[in-house]
Amino acid sequence: MLRIQHLDDIDDAKLEEVLWGAAMANDTVILTTLNAAWSEPGSVLDVFLESFRAGESTRELLDHLVIVSLDSAAHERCGQVHRHCFVLVAGGVNFSGQKNFMTDGYLKMMWSRINFLGQVLEKGFSFIFTDTDIVWFRNPLPHFYLDGDFLIACYHFTGDPDDLSNAPNGGFAYVRSNSETIEFYRFWYAAREKHPGLHDQDVLNSIKNDSFVAELGVKIKFLSTELFGGLCEPSRNMSRVCTMHANCCIGLSRKISDLDAMLRDWRRFMALPQDDKHSVSSWTVPRNCSVQTSETGAIEQRGSYLSA
Repeated sequence: MLRIQHLDDIDDAKLEEVLWGAAMANDTVILTTLNAAWSEPGSVLDVFLESFRAGESTRELLDHLVIVSLDSAAHERCGQVHRHCFVLVAGGVNFSGQKNFMTDGYLKMMWSRINFLGQVLEKGFSFIFTDTDIVWFRNPLPHFYLDGDFLIACYHFTGDPDDLSNAPNGGFAYVRSNSETIEFYRFWYAAREKHPGLHDQDVLNSIKNDSFVAELGVKIKFLSTELFGGLCEPSRNMSRVCTMHANCCIGLSRKISDLDAMLRDWRRFMALPQDDKHSVSSWTVPRNCSVQTSETGAIEQRGSYLSA
């Protein structure tokens, strides 16, 4: 059996305290990670939290959100604006600045996150992981597949949630805590050593077809972009959309601008008479974001703390 190498200096007792404080009745928490660059006033964090307050049946989900800060500045800011905060220290690595895609600092940050999420599963907590550059419009929980263990968003949805050719987008996922997912996260984290220089998402894209994953029996499902959209493939149904991700977007200032625009689009939609809402299917974004994708979505630079 594989074992996760636990992060250095993690306050295990504090982590359990925070998770129990935020957990839903079924021991599920919502997790996001944050560094100083994205936590500053007027930056991504503010839009992210505001979306919960503006969405349908999402405000109460803030009670179950844990912001995992990757540096002390982000942790301090979290304490000013949110209830459930945890600071993650990974072997003395400084995660406070904007991390350019695929640099050494970026890769360490992404793999520290996978390691951390595996530990959350080991403690018996299921989780929804969300990048902070996602706006929440509706409660996603009713839309999760009951027969899935590992549910993940994708850049382009083929129409079949079981189709492994869907390209996974690690910025949004729902993972049930069970023996299969715990072992899956151990395998995923260990696989970084066989794929040096790749980030977690590319390694996931590689191992999803691995025979070991099939033997584990972990049930992988892909989430429709109609419900869980992004700039790579926006939802075309504002009457159903749950989340929108500022993926396929290079540059922090551009992300903030287009996230703000999504929130304005949502508010305009919600202000319409009910009969008029069915005719609205498009967003005013991307505006400032440059949409660039490869077949795997790797070029879009998701989930990182990017330089403008």
